[in-house]
Amino acid sequence: MAMKKFINDPANLTAELLDGLVQCYPDKLALANEKIVVRAKPKPADKVAIVTLGGTGHEPALEGFVGEGMLDASVAGDIFAAPGGEKVFEALEMFNRPAGVLLVTLNHNGDRMSANKALRKAAKAGLNVKEIVIHEDIAQGPHAPIEDKRGLGGCIPFIKVVGAAAEEGKSLDEIVALGEKFNEGIATLSVALKTATHPQNGQEIGSIDEDKMEVGMGQHGEGGGGVMPVKSADETAELMVKSLMEATGVKSGDKAFLVVNGSGATTLMEMLIVYRKAKSVLEAAGISVLPGRCTELLTVQEMAGFQMILCKCCDTCAKYLAARSDAPYWTSLG
Repeated sequence: MAMKKFINDPANLTAELLDGLVQCYPDKLALANEKIVVRAKPKPADKVAIVTLGGTGHEPALEGFVGEGMLDASVAGDIFAAPGGEKVFEALEMFNRPAGVLLVTLNHNGDRMSANKALRKAAKAGLNVKEIVIHEDIAQGPHAPIEDKRGLGGCIPFIKVVGAAAEEGKSLDEIVALGEKFNEGIATLSVALKTATHPQNGQEIGSIDEDKMEVGMGQHGEGGGGVMPVKSADETAELMVKSLMEATGVKSGDKAFLVVNGSGATTLMEMLIVYRKAKSVLEAAGISVLPGRCTELLTVQEMAGFQMILCKCCDTCAKYLAARSDAPYWTSLG
């Protein structure tokens, strides 16, 4: 099908978008090479470095969250594709330090393969690296096995928490312990009204009937199985947030961080209406809802829909979520 996008040669999409990103934020971001985005002003070497990886086409994630209080580096793959393991190892070697490196990997086959290859090389080279895998998607049910849970937009608040802990000077072991605890309390559920197209060839990624919506659709348009007639904003929000509450175990007296992450073609108007209802359901259950986010963090081109992300928060994680960051697409949200 014909595409209507403001692009040049489809083969150059990743290189051009990364160049545009660092050109837009030259005081914050730089390209260490053609695929590794780093801070323009590096963190002191006596603090743990936070590195991640993932395909492009999901902007602003993940490169938009490189900055003080968040990532030290993001290794970019091509559109919807993981970077190679060699490139990930290059970033780990680049940021190797006595304080150590935390590698944040989303639970997708390509990302895991690249990360595992890089970690094997890092172990042989004697690098001080530990990994946490993000697996918060509950499309297969609130209590599905970890291996069936994909990594989705919950990676962004996770990166905020571990990034703030690293900025504060916590040790690698302390950051891993905190990160693993926070990771267990994150759940994400997506819904889509319309699928996206692949920006390099114009092919549709999946399909959804005109009068239907699909709950549980994955980051690249993978089916979630929850096909149903389109519901109102309030009905959709309540359905989703109740599943997330069950998955996280959040209860009366707890603190929670709520995110409505647009998938690319959903208006802020719609997202705010959804956020309002989800927050009211949480508060009616006696849960204290921290100042959250209602915006686009991790997108899928022009997919219409959103991800709802719920994080159960201890006092320490709540403090780190509120801590300062100059990552371009975090601070711009307020």
